Amino acid sequence: MSVGTAAGPMAFSTTPEQDALVETAARFAAERLAPFYQQRDREAAFDRATLREMGRLGFFGVELPEDYGGLGLDCVTAGLVLEALCAADYNIGQLMVAISLAGTILARHGDPAVVGPWLSSMLAGATIPAIALTEPGGGSDAASLVVSAKRDGDDYLLDGEKTSTTFASQAGFAVVWARTGPPGSGAGGISAFLVPLDLPRITTSEFEDLGGRCAGRGSLYLDAVRVPASHRLGDENRGFVQVMQGFDYSRALIGLQCLAVAKQSLRETWAYAEERESFGKPLPAYQGVSFPLAEAETHVHACRLLCLQTLWLKDQGLPHTAEAAMCKWWGPKLAFDVVQTCLLTHGHGAYTTEMPYEQRLRDVLGLQIGDGTAQIMKLVIARQRAGREAGSR
Repeated sequence: MSVGTAAGPMAFSTTPEQDALVETAARFAAERLAPFYQQRDREAAFDRATLREMGRLGFFGVELPEDYGGLGLDCVTAGLVLEALCAADYNIGQLMVAISLAGTILARHGDPAVVGPWLSSMLAGATIPAIALTEPGGGSDAASLVVSAKRDGDDYLLDGEKTSTTFASQAGFAVVWARTGPPGSGAGGISAFLVPLDLPRITTSEFEDLGGRCAGRGSLYLDAVRVPASHRLGDENRGFVQVMQGFDYSRALIGLQCLAVAKQSLRETWAYAEERESFGKPLPAYQGVSFPLAEAETHVHACRLLCLQTLWLKDQGLPHTAEAAMCKWWGPKLAFDVVQTCLLTHGHGAYTTEMPYEQRLRDVLGLQIGDGTAQIMKLVIARQRAGREAGSR
């Protein structure tokens, strides 16, 4: 089945090659990730040996160029692989999204001689990237950044604090946005930089968070950090316009990341309900049990299709900003609601740390905040739609 569009058919099926890659990812997830999901939460860190094995299997940077160690495939395939792995461990999705976002930025806007080794190491699972955008004074108004980057000969001197940075204490480098234009220049005065985090005069701190502990979150402190001009990503003062476009892609991936957790919870809950009886009947015979799960299945299916359509639009080079924002606000909220429904359906037995539902709730809640709140995403959608309507008159 397919739907015709100006760019050609959008197929509602997968290829044998996609199926094989997803099957490999799902098998790895079940065997190597799922059994240690809660352990990684307690240890608050990734197992680097596991990450390197994932790199060898090609799970990182599915859509990134083969020259750097990626598979050079389409974004839909990258989303399907991420979904298969996140069913076992939501936090591995945090890393995969960061690698896809940072990798796309580096590959498109960086000097190949500078970014090449970082890309190869990242896709091999040997280096973790960080995205350093948010500052203490605000997160969503990224155009008002105050971290500065002043030109000093062949270098830039970076000063200021980035906060709410995922992987702050585990990353080998960060993509840092800083103001290179004069104060008040807004989005037109921002540049992006590849900043190795072992440079002198960089310090980090780590937060004690409710969820997402495996990934970790913290602050970066930059005290006149000297970064070579060759490490600038894109043109000076155009970092916001050029580099921020990658966030449309990551927002669709985030939707799939969260929905994978919801889908796995539903699978487990249906199986549980079918094995249990109450008053002589199997639990699914009661509409109070089966209807909430049926509604959850419907919503998850619809949101998943939206996420895959958004990735398809990106692959076709078509506008997808509004759709990506829809994925970002709906996916995390829906996943939280579905996991909560599954926990309640399991009853008192699921209200323990021995089962994964409490951790899943803590984990998916974070993406109702990170990478743009629901309110900001709805503002993006409204602006896109209002602008589109205005342009059609």
